[in-house]
Amino acid sequence: MKRGELYRVSLGSKTDTKKQRVYVIVSRQALIDSAYSTLICAPVYTNYEGLSTQVQVGIKEGLKHPSAIRCDELISILKTRLTDYVGILSEKKLSELGYALSIAIGID
Repeated sequence: MKRGELYRVSLGSKTDTKKQRVYVIVSRQALIDSAYSTLICAPVYTNYEGLSTQVQVGIKEGLKHPSAIRCDELISILKTRLTDYVGILSEKKLSELGYALSIAIGID
């Protein structure tokens, strides 16, 4: 597993009406490689509102539709649930993700 990889996950969340959603791993690589059981992930939605905390993604990243990573909705997901690989972000998109995350959590 690597930072920037996208996975389709079934969470069964009461707050999310979709049965499955794509998430991107945003945890640092040291955590991903550790024995720690969960990773920090950001959800991907098909709508994009143009917020500075969103990163546009799409077919190049393995998705079926133009979509957006929402860095304001970070969650922790068990590594064992990240099994349905979708794709990976390019270096440029990883940089955009880092910028959006810094805005979302208020780091200059």
